[in-house]
Amino acid sequence: MDIRHVATGAVTLEIAEAGRGGRPLLLVHGFTGAKEDFTDLVDGLAALGWHAVVPDLRGHGNSDKPPGEGSYSLGIYVDDALALADALGWPRFSGLGLSMGGMVLQRLVIDHPARVDALVLVDSSHGVPESLDPASVALGADIVREHGLLTLMALQNERRDRDPTTTAAHLRLLRERPGWAQFGDRKLLASSPDMWLAMTREILEQDDRLDALAAVTVPTLVIVGEQDDAYLLHCERIAKAIAGARLAVIPDAGHAPQFENATGFWEALTSFLEEVQADAR
Repeated sequence: MDIRHVATGAVTLEIAEAGRGGRPLLLVHGFTGAKEDFTDLVDGLAALGWHAVVPDLRGHGNSDKPPGEGSYSLGIYVDDALALADALGWPRFSGLGLSMGGMVLQRLVIDHPARVDALVLVDSSHGVPESLDPASVALGADIVREHGLLTLMALQNERRDRDPTTTAAHLRLLRERPGWAQFGDRKLLASSPDMWLAMTREILEQDDRLDALAAVTVPTLVIVGEQDDAYLLHCERIAKAIAGARLAVIPDAGHAPQFENATGFWEALTSFLEEVQADAR
């Protein structure tokens, strides 16, 4: 796996990649995530014949963080993904998106269907997640504006064990995987406050895409952790809306199934990708 920077025109993105010359596969992390959410998979995907590329999205990780809340939106992330694909010389590509990354790829395949070969949506939603509380989002925004992301992180960590949205799988990783809490903290603190403010608002106010997803014709896999109550029903509805889509519910996993049940996630993903490769031959 290599790490490098790619200039896309609007921003420069840091990417992890392996398998140059293989079938193009773009992996898109979620809100306050980073490329490290998928770097464990990159070499394995390359060995299966894929050119796997995982960027830090703008406002995240080591990629550019342009100032101003107007620099961030789902539409802007779609433009960045297409610009990155162009810079990599990819006329078409397959895409995997986690959570907000899945929202980005839904917009991309709806608006630019000719660019997408296959789609994997992981713990994502077709609209506003039912569990998202506008009052909590507004309170978080006030904290970020007045005190910054470090204070928000500290407050979130204090209430983690009492948060009803915290899954048993996440708590298990906190106990069993050294540095798991710090991994999440680093990703949050590497994020742009302007991005945090813009995208929490947009995720809360986004239009529903379920009807539009019915027009998607590319092979699609929807993956969701069985404990991810905020996204489980959304994933079920997405899989029903897209003709021929497959739903994989990963046991003993929540919102990060690639870590919480790595074996189950990998098996679901690679069996689908192998079929995509076979159909293209």
